[in-house]
Amino acid sequence: MLLLRILIPLTAIVIVLGFFAYALTRDQRYFTFALRLLQIGLIVVLLIFGLLFLERLVFVPL
Repeated sequence: MLLLRILIPLTAIVIVLGFFAYALTRDQRYFTFALRLLQIGLIVVLLIFGLLFLERLVFVPL
């Protein structure tokens, strides 16, 4: 969990910086990089939330 608390803000900062670099330079590489990182980040977050949801379903307290 600590790793996620560190990686999520860092990923968000890199995505924003990528879009900002694209806005300044109009270089398509920055936009593509930021968009790909956003897609991968969303997939990872959805997988983690899915695992947390499954954990709730499987480990029901008696």
